[in-house]
Amino acid sequence: MPESYRNNSTVYTSLFTSWQESVPRLLDATGLPDRLAAEKKIIIKPNLVEPLKPPITTPVELIAALVDFIHASLPHLEIIIGEGCGSSSKNTWQIFDILGYSKLADRTGVTLLDLNEAPLVHMQDSKCGRWPEMYLPRIVFESFLISVPVLKAHSLAGVTLTMKNMMGLVPPAHYQQGGHWKKAAFHQNIQEAVFDLNRYRTPDFTLLDATIGMQEAHLWGPTCDPPPNRLAAGYDPVAMDSYGCSLLGLKWNAVGHLDMAHGILGSAAPLTVHEV
Repeated sequence: MPESYRNNSTVYTSLFTSWQESVPRLLDATGLPDRLAAEKKIIIKPNLVEPLKPPITTPVELIAALVDFIHASLPHLEIIIGEGCGSSSKNTWQIFDILGYSKLADRTGVTLLDLNEAPLVHMQDSKCGRWPEMYLPRIVFESFLISVPVLKAHSLAGVTLTMKNMMGLVPPAHYQQGGHWKKAAFHQNIQEAVFDLNRYRTPDFTLLDATIGMQEAHLWGPTCDPPPNRLAAGYDPVAMDSYGCSLLGLKWNAVGHLDMAHGILGSAAPLTVHEV
């Protein structure tokens, strides 16, 4: 990524009115079309951990607005919607069907990809104490990666925002390890596990759905009251997660993987927020 974008820790945010009105306005403010002009392939990574409706999962309407925006701005780009679900009861293709992503792909001509099944690359990094070696889909290193998480607290990780959304990249063949959940190995030392994963691959851009939000956990419990009714976007995943923490009323440095990432993978503070 060019330095001018890599060093941009601004969080762009706006009140939500509708997907088709709010998403283009916000993304134009971030300069995303200019950033994507030299790209050939984009992977959009929603959070579809289970076959459950929003706000637990990323709304298909938000992804549709993002796809329409990219198609209108840069029609030459190949767009892939990629996810590797963690569900023990369904596979990713079934979740695509249940949540409307298969119909979206048919309408827009985008490609769906189960990242749980994608060809892998093997990497090593001695700085990573939890994952000194890592298996990840090759395609995420060949594409511009847009993460589209939803605003959620998490009972183990504190929050599940854009950094933890990267867990959808990891293959069950290496990270289920006999557990009930497809990514069960991440439950051991989860803060270090999420941080190390992001050392290997962080998102290039994040579009956060903070229209409703899950206040206490990622799969159950109350929604945010009142709902933030916001969208946010930016290039710095650490800044984006810090902003998400603020919406949930949490201190960013109380979230282990975010505290570890500050100053290494991005900047959690001071937080620069630009209202669109």
